[in-house]
Amino acid sequence: PIYHSTLPKDVAYILNHCQAEIAFIEGTSQLAKISSLRSELSYLKKIISFDKVSQEEVFPFKKIIKDTPFHLENFQALIGAIDLKDLATVVYTSGTTGQPKGVALTHECFSSEIDALNQIFDLSEGKESLLFLPLAHILARALQFYQLTQGFIQAYAESIDKLLENIKEIKPHFMVSVPRIFEKIYAKVMGDFESAPFYKKEVFKWAVALGKKRSRARQNHQSFSMLDQMQYQVAQRLVFSKLHERLGGRLEFFISGGAPLSQEIGEFFDAANILILEGYGLTETTAAITCNKLDRYRFGTVGPIVANVEIKLARDKEILVRGAHVCKGYYRNEEATQESFTPDGFFKTGDIGEFDDKGFLRITDRKKDLIVTAAGKNIAPQYIENLLKTDAVFSQVMVHGDRRKFLSALVTLNPDALQELARVQNLGSFDYQQLVRHPKIFEMVKKRIEEKNKQLASYESIKRFSILADDFTIDRGELTPTLKIKRKVVSEKYKGILDSFYQE
Repeated sequence: PIYHSTLPKDVAYILNHCQAEIAFIEGTSQLAKISSLRSELSYLKKIISFDKVSQEEVFPFKKIIKDTPFHLENFQALIGAIDLKDLATVVYTSGTTGQPKGVALTHECFSSEIDALNQIFDLSEGKESLLFLPLAHILARALQFYQLTQGFIQAYAESIDKLLENIKEIKPHFMVSVPRIFEKIYAKVMGDFESAPFYKKEVFKWAVALGKKRSRARQNHQSFSMLDQMQYQVAQRLVFSKLHERLGGRLEFFISGGAPLSQEIGEFFDAANILILEGYGLTETTAAITCNKLDRYRFGTVGPIVANVEIKLARDKEILVRGAHVCKGYYRNEEATQESFTPDGFFKTGDIGEFDDKGFLRITDRKKDLIVTAAGKNIAPQYIENLLKTDAVFSQVMVHGDRRKFLSALVTLNPDALQELARVQNLGSFDYQQLVRHPKIFEMVKKRIEEKNKQLASYESIKRFSILADDFTIDRGELTPTLKIKRKVVSEKYKGILDSFYQE
């Protein structure tokens, strides 16, 4: 699969690297993208479109289905010839350099993941789900295969913009989501709270406090008194019923993945009797390797280990995983495969974690520098930083956005280039600290960043930035001896600026 937002250069790389002979596409923009690359695609022989098209070299999907004879026995014979160890799909994911790597997943990877999900959830044919995740995403793909084995009804949202409208229409029993959706709902609820009259604020605070007390009791398998139960029913009617109504009225639980979920948001939703079960996994692990359960969950963790995998922590606490639904390596990339696995076959996730006393995994840090946005997008910051630094005005750039809804950046400027800009703009005699605060310099830097953004996918573009008064240095601990930015140090030092980018 290829995301519709993938840039043409990455599309060309993926199609050539996997030696694709046929491309299935939807929409005129994707057709234009493929058509513009045709001369670069060494192996592509046929384009099949799900839409009706007039281009002679593009084949309509409906016509191919109509013209191709189907014999059930032939289909069954092909299915029977597949071995679980055979390659099922290659899912390309960005590496730290920004060049896509093809994760090689077998049929066993998916069957193992589905078996693990079966041991966590019991979803009958009468249940309904609404899916809005991109269908190229490993979590969405795993969910679709899981649906085929369970038989529950899978509805597909029309778009993110129509998600709440679709929820009211479908009234799902459960949903799989990324944290950004919960953040939006939470922000709307808290916004309503801030503008509410005093007495409504007091009722809201009482209801949330009571709900959190109930949540703690459930997590610790403790009793909730009859009086508290009666009060909580009142809280449901007065406060939480409106939120349930917005979410269709039948919602039993959410599954959250793709990026870390705020503990505060998880606790708030559970207080409202809407349980969010957070899990953890990667494309390389065919989605979940840990997941909270309906009867066993802890907020701030990604849950206990699921079936069919084993996890251990390296000396530096990196999470290592081995098992049936872990990929066998990277397609046609033996070097990356060797780097990503230990000699005894454990995959190096690049994440740092710890287990609590009950066996729940908590992610504490990211060994890799990959940014995972609130929408679950994996982004390699070095690629964006290096792209910006091709403009001589930039000295250092640190891209920020892990768990955030968009990317921002801290930038420092090259003094010589800055002085030249000042001369061209006739800004007069200013020193470096004065120039970086000058409105005209800010506008010029903004235009240069916007120009670079044109070379990036929308989710990779820089939306907010700040020009720092001083460059990063080794002496202040901001750079390593090899002049690499110490992200944790810089993020802590400029936390106030970074947080201000996301205050609405």
